[in-house]
Amino acid sequence: QRRMWAYTVGFTVLPHVGGFLGWFINRKDMPVWYERLKKPSWCPSRKIFPVAWTVLYTGMGYASYLIWNDLGGCNSKAIVPLGLYGAQLALNWAWPPFFFGIRNLKMALIDILCLDGLVIGTMCSWYRINKVATLLMVPYLGWLAMATCLTIRIWKDNPEAKPGKTE
Repeated sequence: QRRMWAYTVGFTVLPHVGGFLGWFINRKDMPVWYERLKKPSWCPSRKIFPVAWTVLYTGMGYASYLIWNDLGGCNSKAIVPLGLYGAQLALNWAWPPFFFGIRNLKMALIDILCLDGLVIGTMCSWYRINKVATLLMVPYLGWLAMATCLTIRIWKDNPEAKPGKTE
């Protein structure tokens, strides 16, 4: 009983680790540079992002626990569903360093497009295992759709922010 509680918390907290590290590493330069970028009118306020990501990371982390639990832990049946989840989580964590860290908007765009595909693949692989886990990923996919459109617009509208160009 106690062990299962620890697994639940561990899986639920794991996505937050990379999100926090990405914020922590880029927190000083992020606001100044990001504010100077040309963004569409529908761009969410900077204040919404931490709240949204807290909710999304919690949901996706708990969903991964449900999948792990339903598959009986880490075994051969878990390789694809949890491997896809791990791969999408790695791409999720890579986006802030590309976008804010090295300010490479093209790499951030490539990253998020691949991320979209991996999240869809993750959800497809999870559907037969646990529909609740799959549904917990729907808000994340919706947010990623917005974030992808936002990344495309920022990349297109800020040619001077692309690598190789001077600021």
